[in-house]
Amino acid sequence: MREFIVEADGGSRGNPGPAGYGAVVIDAATGETLAERAEYIGIATNNVAEYRGLVAGLRAAHELDPAARVRVRMDSKLVVEQLSGRWKIKHPDMKPLAAEAARVFPPDRITYEWMPREQNKHADRLANEAMDAGKRGEQWSPSESTAELLTQGSAAHGKGRGELRDQPHAARTSTTSVSTPSPRGEAAKSEDDARAAHNVATPAPSTGWGSAPDMGAPTTFVLLRHGETLLTPQKRFSGSGGTDPSLSDVGREQAERVAAALAARGTVQAIVASPLTRTRQTAAAVAARLGLDVAIEDGLRETDFGAWEGLTFAEVQERYPDDLKTWLASPKAEPTGGGESFAATARRIATTRDKLIASYAGRTVLLVTHVTPIKTLVRLAIGAPPESLYRMELSAASLSAVAYYADGNASLRLFNDTSHLR
Repeated sequence: MREFIVEADGGSRGNPGPAGYGAVVIDAATGETLAERAEYIGIATNNVAEYRGLVAGLRAAHELDPAARVRVRMDSKLVVEQLSGRWKIKHPDMKPLAAEAARVFPPDRITYEWMPREQNKHADRLANEAMDAGKRGEQWSPSESTAELLTQGSAAHGKGRGELRDQPHAARTSTTSVSTPSPRGEAAKSEDDARAAHNVATPAPSTGWGSAPDMGAPTTFVLLRHGETLLTPQKRFSGSGGTDPSLSDVGREQAERVAAALAARGTVQAIVASPLTRTRQTAAAVAARLGLDVAIEDGLRETDFGAWEGLTFAEVQERYPDDLKTWLASPKAEPTGGGESFAATARRIATTRDKLIASYAGRTVLLVTHVTPIKTLVRLAIGAPPESLYRMELSAASLSAVAYYADGNASLRLFNDTSHLR
């Protein structure tokens, strides 16, 4: 049985605005492009264009071999999750398109997977070609397409199709020049916008972490670092492998103040906390004000700092200078005594993030956790390198916020807000 890969994309310059889609059918065994499809579809939303691209790609694959198996790859998490059956399809414009896509191949012969935006450049360029053609009052012409050429590069470089398909590129491009930024830069495809939006964006509310209403509303994590313990003002390492200290009197007062601030904002719909005492106590203060229960998530615990637990930075430098130097130079290095590396923490936090996004899709959730988990969530959201952890200041009882959109993108909404403590 033949196997095809269908890569599809769609875009809208305005959302809604002039829209187009692109799709490519690839032989899974050889990596050869078997078919390309693109079309300017007039005024539409980004998500409609993405669905239209998917349908066109599936139909092209069906024309080649109706008995084939198909693996769909798209950078739209919304489409992938909806057609995989994990997310409900609520918007009336999406339902008929989803039903149309589901009818092309039997469900046991098709799978859907999300891929990063930079890996979907062939279909993206086809979509841009279609939109460029529409701007000229024309329809896309396969004979004039340069999407595959620009995606794959020159064969003289000795690169096979499979190698080049997964290479990142610096920017999404138009069809006229490899270095020309895509006209979609400020539309629905922007890294900083909700690509699932079906309404024109409206100003975010003044809560600091709000977002414009859109189809498939973002999941927002309000990140609360616990209040002070006796170790906090002394800047001692206090992770998950130490004595598990309770909040100090100052920390309890901080928890009450942040609870009052969150109650005044009134946007938190659920509370999830690390299992450590200081976070559970902070979460309990907020929960009492908001009338919510607290769910405990082990993945939100602080890094285990091994033998450094309870020590100041100066004390670690004096006792374990070589280990500290190595730890500062590499996120893969563990603290003395078999603690947890920042790389291991990042993997744990990423897994926990994905789990919580799936569990609380479209809701605003307060995560009561620690310095390293919060910095890691922020770092991952903005695509910063591991060393950025050393360049962030995060105060006790501070608030930060990250919004996660249905297409896989994230937006940092707030960082280290301590206005409620003044």
